[in-house]
Amino acid sequence: MYKELVPILQKEKVNTGRQWELDIARALPVLCLPVIHCIIECCTDEMLESGIPYLFDTVIGGPFSAPMYLFAMGVSMDYTKRRSPGKFAMRGIDLVLISYVLNICRFLIPYLVGYSISGDREQFIVPLAYRVLGNDVLLFAGLAYLVIALFMKLKLSPKKMMLIAVTASAAGALTTGVDTGVPILNILLGSFIGTEDNSGLLISDFPLLIWLIVPVSGLCFGRLLTHVKKEDKGKLYLTVSVPALAAAAIYMCIGIDHTWGMFGEGQNCYYHMMPWDMLECILLDIGMLGVWYFVSEIIRPRTMAFFTDVSSKITSFYCIHWVFVRTITNVILYIKNGTQVLPVWKTLLLSVCIILVTLLLAEVWRNIRIRFIAARMTLKEKGVE
Repeated sequence: MYKELVPILQKEKVNTGRQWELDIARALPVLCLPVIHCIIECCTDEMLESGIPYLFDTVIGGPFSAPMYLFAMGVSMDYTKRRSPGKFAMRGIDLVLISYVLNICRFLIPYLVGYSISGDREQFIVPLAYRVLGNDVLLFAGLAYLVIALFMKLKLSPKKMMLIAVTASAAGALTTGVDTGVPILNILLGSFIGTEDNSGLLISDFPLLIWLIVPVSGLCFGRLLTHVKKEDKGKLYLTVSVPALAAAAIYMCIGIDHTWGMFGEGQNCYYHMMPWDMLECILLDIGMLGVWYFVSEIIRPRTMAFFTDVSSKITSFYCIHWVFVRTITNVILYIKNGTQVLPVWKTLLLSVCIILVTLLLAEVWRNIRIRFIAARMTLKEKGVE
């Protein structure tokens, strides 16, 4: 493989424009999120063991979802115009703050409304602190930006970044399952290592030590990509993506068949992955990025424009869809029916409706932001004059 790469790698950065495959790699996972999350919320454990629910919960909602987005996020760090430690740090702080605002909007407000209507303390009050203070991929993305901003400030090479990320992954594997005995400490520590307790309510999704290797791998791959001429990208992806995709496919088939690794019982098999699971995800990411490159070369410009548009609205789409999913399933359906379980066809219909409404509201929100920024710049110019 090395011999095939040498002729197409340039000493200087020659590929600094928009990478269309990244738009697809970022847009598709986020478009699938309403389906994945509705399936998880509206299906019983037995339903999730087979068929469409299993496909979206364990396969599409597993290695094809968050790892793909986070890897693409890492690659994008090499292409953003705002590439500096200060800008990355500000982006990280923004994402961390947005994640907690989201928790207020999708948990605190709907749950308090649900409790005021139903008086069901077990459903709405008992898990509230765990929900509001818990972490998810948005908080992790913010922390990852902060760490990578520090790496850049220290002027670490990609090799050193990768070494630290690999070490962190190993440390994360060794410390997973920690229970401090103090709920609030478990919750806060769960953003950094894989904590667990006996309540069944603890949210320790995407711990920093375990998952940092994914965006850092993307960053390193992006660095490689910038040194490949546009006309040689096909050769690059054929060289690295085909064997990576083959290895990932073999691992997935074995894991699914034997319910092994990230495909085992319980959600922490995924959120608290072992290093070999992470390697599988990174290989799959590299493989699928090649697939999306060749797809981007043949699809219609209008379709590509749609993916680019969704890619530019990922954060707003993510936040809006979660407010709908939690409010509808945890509050409205639960209070109305006494359960949030739905037949699979109704769950899919609900998720499609949420996708359409979320796309519309994300566009409305972007237009509001554009007008606000334009108005602020106008006032600033008048003040200068």
